[in-house]
Amino acid sequence: MTTQQQPPVLSIEGIIKDYPGVRAVNDVSFSVESSTVHCLIGENGAGKSTLIKMITGALLPSQGNMKINGAPYAPTSTQNARENGVATLFQELHVVDELSVLENLTLGMEQSRFGFLIKSDLEERVIQTLASIEPSINPAARVSSLSVAQKQIIEIARAASSGASVIIMDEPTASLSEREVERLFTVIRKLRSQGVTVIYISHKLDEIIALGDTVTVLRDGKHIVTKPLSEVSGRPELIDMMIGRCVFESYTPRNNLSEEVILSAKGLSNNMLKNVSFEIKKGEIVGFYGLVGAGKTEIARALFGADEVAGSIVFKGEKVGGSPKEAIAAGIALVPEERRTQGLFTNLTIRENIPVMNLRRMSNNGIFRADAELSAATHYIDQLRIATSSIEKHTEKLSGGNQQKVVLAKCLFSKASLLLLDEPTRGVDVGAKTEIYDIIRNLADEGNSVAVFSSELEEVLGICDRIFLLYTGSLESEIINGPDVDINDILNIVTGGNRGVTA
Repeated sequence: MTTQQQPPVLSIEGIIKDYPGVRAVNDVSFSVESSTVHCLIGENGAGKSTLIKMITGALLPSQGNMKINGAPYAPTSTQNARENGVATLFQELHVVDELSVLENLTLGMEQSRFGFLIKSDLEERVIQTLASIEPSINPAARVSSLSVAQKQIIEIARAASSGASVIIMDEPTASLSEREVERLFTVIRKLRSQGVTVIYISHKLDEIIALGDTVTVLRDGKHIVTKPLSEVSGRPELIDMMIGRCVFESYTPRNNLSEEVILSAKGLSNNMLKNVSFEIKKGEIVGFYGLVGAGKTEIARALFGADEVAGSIVFKGEKVGGSPKEAIAAGIALVPEERRTQGLFTNLTIRENIPVMNLRRMSNNGIFRADAELSAATHYIDQLRIATSSIEKHTEKLSGGNQQKVVLAKCLFSKASLLLLDEPTRGVDVGAKTEIYDIIRNLADEGNSVAVFSSELEEVLGICDRIFLLYTGSLESEIINGPDVDINDILNIVTGGNRGVTA
């Protein structure tokens, strides 16, 4: 008599997710076996987040099917996914500090009748679950008194006590110390021994190797491979599978770059950054590259004075960093990552948006000059080739690439000599990318300095003269761009390996 094989706890079959003009996930199929730690890796933009959103019901697939334990699974919401045994732990903690551990564990699962809470065995069940995972946490303790790792364990216990058979963990160690990471790994292994399956997403390849049973690699929205980690020969093979081939615009070395330092940052530190120091020279394009949680945006915001930071920032011989107003006055402008919510007044027209960072240029003796506003807007529409049917078009109606050009125009009009570009081409088409890269090069050739904060390796390799490599808030390495740059070495560093170490 043969024993019937147990079906995979989760099967993904030909999943596709289309957005207008973009296929974010392209015909992905793989299975996740029960009681395993299944790791999901890939570069930024590989499709991991979109896939996870479909598994958890936050997004509906355009095509394809999923199964849980062999039965059809088509979640319509995150609540529906939880009812089917799929829970998710995100990077941002979802606990209430003012409540006790027990109150957090039962939050949202209370039973009621006619609007009144009724007594059930819920409390006893969640306490037993917590004790089986981490007995040192007191259910009566206030959550605000706990460490980040302990708060994470509360979320894990809440998911486990809800009956989840699959728990998805998205970058769970981003804010943890090494000791806390080890404690979390112990908890995950205990969950696995109790029959829970963990889908573990991380850019830290050493964690993948240490913890995982199986790894699935995504690249450019496609499934590359799923294989046991026991058959993977270490970091080099993981990196090769992640990057495959690297197609990018060739960097053209820029001659006679100035040695004049325009900005010096020393010892920048806050809750994310760890003693970060670097220099930017006049007319130079520098890149800051790293994966999720590396600290790119935090450096940009610190230089712009948007976030408090210890250390010093000296620009053109003067100390700056107190506020965005001070930065703009000194000649520093930021193109933020979220252009619609942070970079534009989408309810205003192109004409009204462009001058807002330097309205003094629009007035004489306190009297606003509409002709000057019109002239400035017309100039930048022509210079940056902003595609629009009218100067009076509201920016919310522009394409992503043209919205980004309006944000760039605002910064140029402010007369900034240092432009901070946070993910400057995110969400724009290939044609608009090329135009934005040309703008960046032209700005640098005119003597302006540009700092590009990007999660796209091909972007920084294509346009930057020097590249700073970041990992979990630290500046790990600086490289001079050129034909001898080792892409595998870069990926090794930004995923937690040592420079020059490939084994």
